Amino acid sequence: MIMHIDLIPGAIAELFAQASTTGILTLADRYGLMAAMLAESLGDEELRAVNRLLRSVCRGDIKMVNELSMVQ
Repeated sequence: MIMHIDLIPGAIAELFAQASTTGILTLADRYGLMAAMLAESLGDEELRAVNRLLRSVCRGDIKMVNELSMVQ
């Protein structure tokens, strides 16, 4: 069975902006990134944003947390 994943328009840009501001990637953010990569329908700009996020995590500029959400 093949699953079709439809992303919310602007979701990657919003995730990138939020992670850049807070310095944190939540569990929900990571699942969103995984779904986006599996969809294989990302544009060039979205792929660059995902790559920048991953490089920021590798450099330690953005930390991954096991919280589902950072909303208080």
